[in-house]
Amino acid sequence: MVVKKDNRREPYDRLKVIAGIKRACEKRPVSMETIEQIADRIEAAAAELGGKEVPSSFVGSAVMNELHGIDQVAYVRFASVYRSFKDIDEFMHELEDLIRLRKDNLREENLIDTPRPREKKGDPIS
Repeated sequence: MVVKKDNRREPYDRLKVIAGIKRACEKRPVSMETIEQIADRIEAAAAELGGKEVPSSFVGSAVMNELHGIDQVAYVRFASVYRSFKDIDEFMHELEDLIRLRKDNLREENLIDTPRPREKKGDPIS
């Protein structure tokens, strides 16, 4: 069972999860096989919780985490619906966090140069 935000309970529906992921991945290079694997991992993670009920927030967060690592456009699409951004500022904040994280990951992988501190005027050049 899935416990919704308003405490309603409804049976877990794998097809509903897949439909939400498919909608976020529309016209993106994400295969149906990958979407099925995401649903499998979410179901396994929910089962690991050990209870008969799982909060809908757990399912939504799990989908977001999966999409974040697979396709960032799909992640932003899903997040915009799941988090119900109140305005463009909230949406932009999410995008800025995503850009910052992406740059940090690229730096860790040495795919982009780390900015060097600027030389101050008057400092001798080594």
